[in-house]
Amino acid sequence: MNPRPLPSAKPSFKEQMLAAREEAIVQNVNRLLAEKGFEAMTVDEVAAAVGIAKASLYKHFTSKEDLAAAAMVRMLRRARQFLDAVDPALSPLDKLRAAVRWTLQVQLEGQMPALPSQNSSLRAALMANRDYLDTLMEISDELGGWIEAAQKEGSVNPKLPALAVLYTLYARGCDPVLGFLQSSGQHSDEEIVELVLSTCFDGLRNR
Repeated sequence: MNPRPLPSAKPSFKEQMLAAREEAIVQNVNRLLAEKGFEAMTVDEVAAAVGIAKASLYKHFTSKEDLAAAAMVRMLRRARQFLDAVDPALSPLDKLRAAVRWTLQVQLEGQMPALPSQNSSLRAALMANRDYLDTLMEISDELGGWIEAAQKEGSVNPKLPALAVLYTLYARGCDPVLGFLQSSGQHSDEEIVELVLSTCFDGLRNR
């Protein structure tokens, strides 16, 4: 008979405080990246937002790139949780629409980190982050399966490479159209979401 596993030790008060500080750091990085973008955000701003010295911040994250990677891991985990909660009875196309809708809503709420597409040091930090790569792969596999199923049933053009469709959907997470429409003040956030969903999934051609 195998012995029962011992219960895991409760984190010490110091460990709990460090974890809480790290979460506060990542939350503020996420907000600053959404508001200002990676290039404009500074480590000093992050430290000031959290209320700690920059030296204390560097005990948790060694660089600006590591801060951005942590924010992306946090966002990907949120996305993973959302995908897990999507109704499995939905059609593949409706699952994809639900995923894109969530992405658009997060961006309009100012919670989507804005990262440059071309930055070698940031890319290196992301590629070195195992949590980032593993979670991104899980999400890509999930969405890829939905795309292929939608193509098989004919609701998504089967002539399009599934990878191109996946990248098109990912691009909605940094779509500048949302900001333009939001700043115009002519549409509510929900109307903006519906407009972008329509152009993404239905195209521009009059049907």
